Amino acid sequence: MRILFLTHSFNSLSQRLWCELTERGHAVSVEFDIGDAVAEEAVDLWHPDLVIAPYLKRAIPESIWSRLPCLIVHPGVVGDRGPSALDWAIQQGETRWGVTLLQATAEMDAGPVWATREFPMRAASKSSLYRNEVTEAAVACVLEALDRFDDYRAGRWQPVPPERWPQARGQSRPLLRQAQRAIDWQDDDCATVLRKLQAADGAPGVRSTLLGVPCRLFDARAADRPVDAAPGSVVARRDDALLLATRDGGVWIGHVQRLDQPDALKLPSALALADVEACAMLPGVPVDTHGGALCYRETGDGRVGLLAFDFYSGAMGTQQCRRLLAAIEAAKARPTRVLVLLGGEDFWSNGIDLRQIEHADSPADESMRNIEAMDDVCAALIETPRQWVIAALQGNAGAGGAFMSLAADEIHARRSVILNPHYKNMGNLYGSEYWTYLLPRRLGADGAQLLERRLPMTAQQARRSGLVDRVVDADAPDFRAEVERYAETLAADGQFEHRLADKNRRRAEDEARKPLAAYREEELNHMRRNFYGFDPSYHVARWHFVRKSPASWTPRHLALHRDPQRAAERAA
Repeated sequence: MRILFLTHSFNSLSQRLWCELTERGHAVSVEFDIGDAVAEEAVDLWHPDLVIAPYLKRAIPESIWSRLPCLIVHPGVVGDRGPSALDWAIQQGETRWGVTLLQATAEMDAGPVWATREFPMRAASKSSLYRNEVTEAAVACVLEALDRFDDYRAGRWQPVPPERWPQARGQSRPLLRQAQRAIDWQDDDCATVLRKLQAADGAPGVRSTLLGVPCRLFDARAADRPVDAAPGSVVARRDDALLLATRDGGVWIGHVQRLDQPDALKLPSALALADVEACAMLPGVPVDTHGGALCYRETGDGRVGLLAFDFYSGAMGTQQCRRLLAAIEAAKARPTRVLVLLGGEDFWSNGIDLRQIEHADSPADESMRNIEAMDDVCAALIETPRQWVIAALQGNAGAGGAFMSLAADEIHARRSVILNPHYKNMGNLYGSEYWTYLLPRRLGADGAQLLERRLPMTAQQARRSGLVDRVVDADAPDFRAEVERYAETLAADGQFEHRLADKNRRRAEDEARKPLAAYREEELNHMRRNFYGFDPSYHVARWHFVRKSPASWTPRHLALHRDPQRAAERAA
């Protein structure tokens, strides 16, 4: 089928759907929803069989939905209407929620239902639920709708109006505003505070005051011990997170956006409030193996070490890289045989932290520090002679984070994972993380072509290309358990020492052929041009990215209908 995606941006859900549909042979072109005239032009150029809207912030114009079927992914159960569907569900403590695929009509979210799926609600942030349960349900709904499309065109099947849907339980609800999100620190218990913060995570955050500074709060985790202090007060810090007391516990706030500074970015809490004297005076809480963004443990027999690093949005600033490097070096010093790197549940890694770079006095200098710190992490993984290293991708990976996984000896990925193994969308960045060594080692001399595609790929596609070794069809907890079982079996294998010896022999041969330091310096020379050269593309792209500037055009690698060569082929 010929399908047009009309979407506000090419977000994680849009990417997953694009991958699933193109892999099934559908011709999918993408148009960012910039304005009615632009969307109408895209329809005229592509002549789609239908339009799918994975992520919209406004209504599809009648000039389009009256001409051809337009299917909208709505993150709510049947009958739910409004722009804050998932936010309301989390904040009100719904135990089950869902996704509904609606046909666009004159009334927002009121069109007939093509498909729906429900799922149990985890105690998780809106962002996490969206990337996991919502995305899985949306894929199932869209695939079901496409299976029905021939019957729909032939008049053998029709979508069902929501009011006629059996057991429809949704309702129309308005935009969830800050007044309804506000935390009452005196009366709200810890569970309520967490729900409000989780319902606003990603965007728009919850307005509050920290150390006398008005902020939006993000990235909340429950405290792992009681907090004896006035509710709402900031009592400690752990790395960059700040601990706030609630009336019956406490919450760690990992990121804030200051509201007293123009154009302030969402940043790690302690960094954002670094100029506040009271922040510098806070007592530090030691990071144990079960707290903060880093968590290390070993299996009962001591043969397998598992290191999780759960950085917000997968971004790894200079300090995050240094903390991860220290954790890796500590894990390498242990008498284990296999080291499993788990990343986070939502992201393995997305590489350097563009927000922290933008916030720095010199973004160019901080870019250089950050990429050097990322390279240090990768070098520590490549040079691991005593352990076999497994990168276990339970969440998505992009840019430098995707290439960091190549530093492991094996890569396992959850089936639902999306990889973006390229840098060029960020102002033509060259990239580092030893990709010029690691990528050809896996994919051969033609591996560099992967960077030119600038497109996402599924875990299955990555496995077929050689970028991933093993794909596991499981949810995150089962994936972690399966990887742990695999690692234990590997560590107990009688051939393990031979496997390790072969790895070290190959590494020595590679080093003799061309030292790692040479790859690094060549890559960093290119990066210096990106950061300090005459072409400002990287700095411009980063500025727009961190500020979420509205799209003014759709990249040509996504908008196939605007590709001149394809247009010429159609004309011929």
